[in-house]
Amino acid sequence: MLGPDPDEVCFGHTLLTHAIDMEGDGHLQTNYPLNTASTAILLAYGADPRLPAIDGETPLQIAEYYHHEPAQRLLQRFLTLTPAGPPGSAHDE
Repeated sequence: MLGPDPDEVCFGHTLLTHAIDMEGDGHLQTNYPLNTASTAILLAYGADPRLPAIDGETPLQIAEYYHHEPAQRLLQRFLTLTPAGPPGSAHDE
């Protein structure tokens, strides 16, 4: 693969789980409207919407925790477009 890995894990989070966490936490701290800018960019660059953080929490679970409905809708869309891999693969939930 050339370029950065959209599924990179750093400090226990994938880039996608970190982005959703930051979007949700930023909303809670500032009360600014929720946005999906980081989430959308990572998904557009091929981040796996099924790949959990090291603790097992999936991007969708983090979005649900924050009641981040825009990210939930975006993730659901990508989950329907991205078939799950065979059992035992990295894409298996």
